[in-house]
Amino acid sequence: MLDLESVAHLTKGDLTLLITDMVAAGSAEGRRLSEESLEASLNAYYLLYAGALVFMMQAGFAMLCAGSLREKNIKNIMLKNLLDACVGALGFWVCGYGIAYGSKDNSDKPTFVGDEWWILRGEFEGEDSYHSWFFQFAFAATAATIVSGAVAERCQMTAYACYSLFLTAWVYPVVVHQIWSVNGYLSAFRADGKLLNDVGVIDFAGCGVVHMVGGISAMIGAAVLGPRAGRFDPLTGKVDDPMPGHNAALVVFGTFLLWFGWYGFNPGSTLCIHGCEFVAAKTATTTTLAAAAGCIANLGIHKGISGILSLEEACNGALAGLVGITSACSVVEPWAAVVIGIGGAVAYTIGAKTCLALRIDDPVNASAVHFFAGAWGLIAPALFAKESNMIAAYAISGQEGMFYGGGGNMLTTQAFGLAFVAGWVVANMLPFFIALKCLGIFRVASDVEEMGMDASEHGGGAYHMG
Repeated sequence: MLDLESVAHLTKGDLTLLITDMVAAGSAEGRRLSEESLEASLNAYYLLYAGALVFMMQAGFAMLCAGSLREKNIKNIMLKNLLDACVGALGFWVCGYGIAYGSKDNSDKPTFVGDEWWILRGEFEGEDSYHSWFFQFAFAATAATIVSGAVAERCQMTAYACYSLFLTAWVYPVVVHQIWSVNGYLSAFRADGKLLNDVGVIDFAGCGVVHMVGGISAMIGAAVLGPRAGRFDPLTGKVDDPMPGHNAALVVFGTFLLWFGWYGFNPGSTLCIHGCEFVAAKTATTTTLAAAAGCIANLGIHKGISGILSLEEACNGALAGLVGITSACSVVEPWAAVVIGIGGAVAYTIGAKTCLALRIDDPVNASAVHFFAGAWGLIAPALFAKESNMIAAYAISGQEGMFYGGGGNMLTTQAFGLAFVAGWVVANMLPFFIALKCLGIFRVASDVEEMGMDASEHGGGAYHMG
């Protein structure tokens, strides 16, 4: 019987010929190898496809941010969104992926950070794969892009590029390592089987890993940077100028692009399709229902608050529902996804009101959508996870949410994961943003802000319809 060692020295071409010959000769071993090769190819294609969907979310963020801002800053925010993808790719290539998943000695013991695959060197091709890097890069770029709207209309381009590099190369990868790597202390996939509280942190697609990292960074960045000139009354602290976005159509277009990308984000986190098709399909269903419920709930909430049916709040509700389901998407039933989506809308509203009360100016409400709804989403599995789904998605038995009588074990574990993510991001991003401010490279000059960054820095406005 052939084993991996006996064919490891063969090139892909030689291996393909060997398999073809064995199949032609009617060899059972050849059929087995052919099936395994097809399985691996199918899973690789699925991950590339899902990664491309997640990357499409960059366009969604760009459209959403552009529509939510004033006309004089559109080129600037578009360039920042483009830089997120470019700087993020380089940062994740240089060291981010290695910190997230590297394990030089292939040991089962947990570690704080990974220790190999810098610039994808070493035994990368033999131990991992390029499709894995591409998929994980798309997630890293998404985490970085969340901040773009929160600091829009007054942040310097150089500072923004520095932030994007710092987050994708260091802050985000450490959280990934702890929660998603088989060598992470908090991971539900720990190679040594010694899961925290016998379950590990359940964060299937990244409420904590992606959305809380980006959302907390957004809130800290907006707070340190300060509000846009004229946003709040200096005496009362109340909103003086609502500064509405210039194009609601772009907001809707961006929302739909993000929703579309979420079908790579959540179902793609199975990391395979062969043998995972039921989990992936159920995840797509729960994702859809949470988004729909979040949209309707937030529309109703803000109808009650403002008396109008707000298109923008409906969009934010859908996004809050999508964020809220991201951790629990694979372990809950469809009815629970509806409840989680509604909870996401409530958490978003609380977050938006909190930011205004603290005079934190977040033009696209990124902090509320990604931090507050993300925190709710990270807790959601502890309430609604069903044991049969936990077995299907994680191969973990004997653990389920409090609604099913699971007790407080999962709640304690999820709360610990939430505290770790919040503490790590604050400990890194707060001094980083303060340092940028002290160096005088964080905020643009007041005259540049008043004129608009397109005219002062990018050669003119985004629209030429004279």
